[in-house]
Amino acid sequence: MCLGIPALVIEVTDKQWALIEVEGIRRQVGVHLVGEVAPGDYLMVHAGFAVEKLELAEAEARLALWKELLDFERTEKA
Repeated sequence: MCLGIPALVIEVTDKQWALIEVEGIRRQVGVHLVGEVAPGDYLMVHAGFAVEKLELAEAEARLALWKELLDFERTEKA
């Protein structure tokens, strides 16, 4: 099973790479598998590569789930 993380495209650096942001952390990812992307798009990212483009509503739903998981994890460690 792989774990994909929803991420916002900040900048397209060339046709095959984009700068994304997740929880304030920025990384370069390959977009080879999803085709053309633009700043403001949302992607599911796994192991340094975008594996799916997301519609805004779907991205928001997945981000809400991630927030819930992270909040739970932080509460459990406290």
